[in-house]
Amino acid sequence: MVLPEQLPLTFIDQTSTAVLKDLLRERNPLFWQHLVKRSEKPGDFRDLLLLSTLRRRATALSLEDSRVKADIRVAMVGGYSLFPLQELVEHFLVVSGFNPTLFIGSYDNYVSEMTDPGSDLHAFAPQVVIVIPANRRSKYLGRISDPPSLAREQALADASQLLAICTELHERTRAEILLANFLPPAGFDPGPYRVRTAGSDWTFRKLVNLELGLNAPPCVHICDLEFLAFRRGGLAVFDDRAWFESKQPCSADFLVDIAQEITSVVKSLKSGPKKVLVVDLDNTLWGGVIGDDGIEGIELGDTSPRGEAFKSFQKYILSLHDRGVLLAVCSKNDYERAIEPFHDHPEMVLRLEHFVSFKANWEPKSDNIRAIAADLGLGLDSVVFVDDNPAEIDLVRQLAEEVTAIHLGPDPATFVRRLEDSRLFEPHSITEDDARRTDQYRQEGARAALTASATDITACLAAFNMTAEIRPFRRVDVPRIAQLINKSNQFNLTTRRRTEAEVSALIGDPDIVAFSIRLADHYGDYGLIAVVIARIAAAGVLDIDTWLMSCRVLKRQVEEFTMNELVRLAAARSCHQIHGIYLPTAKNSMVRDLYPQLGFQLASAAEAKVDYVLDVASYQPRSTMISITEPL
Repeated sequence: MVLPEQLPLTFIDQTSTAVLKDLLRERNPLFWQHLVKRSEKPGDFRDLLLLSTLRRRATALSLEDSRVKADIRVAMVGGYSLFPLQELVEHFLVVSGFNPTLFIGSYDNYVSEMTDPGSDLHAFAPQVVIVIPANRRSKYLGRISDPPSLAREQALADASQLLAICTELHERTRAEILLANFLPPAGFDPGPYRVRTAGSDWTFRKLVNLELGLNAPPCVHICDLEFLAFRRGGLAVFDDRAWFESKQPCSADFLVDIAQEITSVVKSLKSGPKKVLVVDLDNTLWGGVIGDDGIEGIELGDTSPRGEAFKSFQKYILSLHDRGVLLAVCSKNDYERAIEPFHDHPEMVLRLEHFVSFKANWEPKSDNIRAIAADLGLGLDSVVFVDDNPAEIDLVRQLAEEVTAIHLGPDPATFVRRLEDSRLFEPHSITEDDARRTDQYRQEGARAALTASATDITACLAAFNMTAEIRPFRRVDVPRIAQLINKSNQFNLTTRRRTEAEVSALIGDPDIVAFSIRLADHYGDYGLIAVVIARIAAAGVLDIDTWLMSCRVLKRQVEEFTMNELVRLAAARSCHQIHGIYLPTAKNSMVRDLYPQLGFQLASAAEAKVDYVLDVASYQPRSTMISITEPL
């Protein structure tokens, strides 16, 4: 018999409930590792409830969970009975790395709880509020035969009212609001006429949902129940008996879908999607082996079902590229043969210009992936690798554990769905910088080549003709600023995360000094690459809360340029001292000595925090090769 501790991670998802119970009985710390993996695909409601029960027993037995977990205060309110949904949400949050404290609102009292500043909800001081409004309240109040314009007006008004309540709650509590939209009915009545009128429940609720999604402010995040119901199937979503007996919002198994989606949105609030997709070639982008079959023998294109499936997969990958995901190739192949289809095959969707790195050789794929990440200045945890070969996937998982490796399997018809359902590339927003990202990294390659060949680094930087644009936070920049805050790990002195709503709240605050920097040179535009947030404290001290930069601009004198601006702004606001802190993480050691290098003096040092101070009057501005195009 194979003991649980001997099971490779790839097989943990097959771990039976009996094995989990044995681990718990033995108080084996591996229980948590297996429970987390098992919870990724929990099955039905009963299965998940059992996993949650085992988790609670482990906690009661003081079985140590060695993972570092983030405290989070989550409130749930709505037009239904929220038990047992709260149990499922709590379970998914715990296995996802959170230490949640939950508040559960009263049945169908959510409007009062959200709007009354004296309510228990406000006193709870939540960080996240999950709002599940009553489905029955989303109904057109006129006649089903009314002109569509009347129903559209009410749909907009209903959505606006609900969003206004959510926004008001956010302004009072600073909590992020996760708002569920409405479930369209699954009954036949009124038959095909449902799509010919905007007054039917089917059409009206979809109109309300559309307005909610299009008009939601940054502090409101939509939990798309309409989409989840489409995935599971309308009839499987509803349970009329459960409503009448215990005021449940839906069927038990659909509660699992809702809990998973809630957790996914909560996780995404302060973390970004993966940045790089690394793909294999043979039997991944096309059928066959290019080295054996030649360009004429590979399967690709609309002349066969398999060829069409491979082409469809390439189209999906191209759509990721257009959203800002960086693409790279890692293939065991002869380089010249590997690039041939990209040049010469008429059905290729992807071309060489879509890739920031192309590794086709006979080295271990784990080594090539490490080289790709290093070339891009990114951590391995930013990388997703896909391959049809399970042996290669297992080797990457063993030798480059931080990489997320996905086995595509033998059937190209399933490739798109496998990658879509991984949910690794879901964006919060798509900015102009995202669309230019591949070009930006390619330009960086040209800069690196020039820098490597230079003997005089100052003259080299002068030759770049760098210009910077410095701006206080603007609403138009909020998505990109939040994106940088939540993605940057290496050049990030505190690694404090903020949502778009939290970034927006800084704008106009008289006690906040917050600005971003854009950089360009004669090779191209880097885009928005640096963010600084500082607060004016008592006694004329400027406290630096956040200072981060894209690693693409390291050694470009942006650090010195930013410091000059910080001192100038501090002096302009009558601050005589700047206080900076360094919070060490596993990834930000590159900025450990940044403050001393810029003239700060050590104030105190501990394992978890190092404090520095700078006297504004004694600071001597650093010389840089960056000119300002738009000063504050």
